[in-house]
Amino acid sequence: MMACNQHNLNTINAISIDHVHFYVEDAEAWRRWFVQVLGFQWVGRWMRSDTHTEIVESGDISFRLSAPLTANSAVANYLQQHPPGVANVAFRVADLNTVLQAAQAIGALVSSVSDSGGQRSVQIRGWGDLLHTVIEATSATAASPNSKAGMVQPFTTIDHVVLNVGVGELDAALTYYESLFGFQRQQNFAIRTDRSALCSQVLAHPNARIQFPINEPGSPSSQIQEFLDLNQGAGIQHIALQTQNILQTIAQLRNQGLSCLSVPVSYYEQLRQRPGFSLSPEEWQAVMTQEVLVDWPANIPQALLLQTFTQPIFQQPTFFFELIERRLYRDHDRYQQTQGFGEGNFQALFEAIEREQMKRGKL
Repeated sequence: MMACNQHNLNTINAISIDHVHFYVEDAEAWRRWFVQVLGFQWVGRWMRSDTHTEIVESGDISFRLSAPLTANSAVANYLQQHPPGVANVAFRVADLNTVLQAAQAIGALVSSVSDSGGQRSVQIRGWGDLLHTVIEATSATAASPNSKAGMVQPFTTIDHVVLNVGVGELDAALTYYESLFGFQRQQNFAIRTDRSALCSQVLAHPNARIQFPINEPGSPSSQIQEFLDLNQGAGIQHIALQTQNILQTIAQLRNQGLSCLSVPVSYYEQLRQRPGFSLSPEEWQAVMTQEVLVDWPANIPQALLLQTFTQPIFQQPTFFFELIERRLYRDHDRYQQTQGFGEGNFQALFEAIEREQMKRGKL
C-alpha cells in the first residue's frame, strides 16, 4: 500500500463552487432526469450553433448539461475521448488576478480570458482533461449567486467533489491544486480489502467550506483503476450533494426512481456495537430501511455524518452522486456541523463499489 504524504501551502483566495458542467449526449433527457428523479429546478437553456445546454439548480447548486449539435463542437470532441460526465468544475473567487498569477507560476494552461459586462472569468486546465472556469466575484454576486430564499429544495449545496487520478499522480495533483487555488491537505485514507485498495487525500480550503478529495489506485484491481480505464484518464468520480434531512430526502428520491448502492445487514450489526451509538429506535429503523451509512467521531458521538451513494448514473460506471447530511450538534453553547469524513463510511463505500465490480465481473 502506498503512503499518503501530507503538507500544507499558504492559502491564495476565498473561493466557492459557481457551477458544475456536465457533457452529455442528450441535454434535454438529462434535464428531465435531474428534475424528475433528483428534484432539481429547471431554470433555463442555451442554444448555440454547436451546443445545446440545459441548466438545473437546487439551493446553491447549479449544474449545466451540454450536448453537441455538431460533430466538431467541444462537447462532441470530449465525448469522443471520454464517456459522459463532469468536464468543468467552475469556481468563483474574490480576486481573479491572484489565481492567474498562481497559474502562471506553476505553468497551468490558461485557454481563454473574458470580460463580459464587467464580470471577468478565465478557463484553466485542471488535472487531466478537467477544466476549471474561474469567475471573479462582483459585489452583486459575491454571496451565493444561486440561492433561492424560501424555496424548499432537496439539496442545499455541494459538499465535496472527488477527483480520481492515475497511479503515481496523487502528490503532483495535490500540489497543483494547493498552488493554484490555495487548498490545504487535511485527512488522508488508505483503504483496502483482500481484493483491492486506494489511497485518498482530502483537500479543503481554509476560507470556504469546499472539500476536494483526490483518489489514487492502491492496487491494479482498484475501483479507481477501473474508473481510469473506462473514463480514459483522470476525472471526477462523484459529487456530494448536501441535504438537511437525508432520511426524508432519500425516501422521496427512491419513490421518484433513484437507485442507490445497497448496504449489507452486517454493516448495521457492526454499527450497533460501536461506542457512542445514539440513534433513536425510529431513526435506526429509517437508516436501515433507506440503507444510509452513519459515522461519528469517537470523542463527539452526537456529531453524526450520514451518507448514501447512488448507482452510476451514466451507461459506463464512472460517475455517481453522494447524498450527505452533516448533522448539527451542540458544543459549548454553540451549534456546530460535522466536518471531514469518517473512515468507517469510506470503507463501507469502498466495499459497496467492490460488490458492484464483482457483479460486472471486473473483480
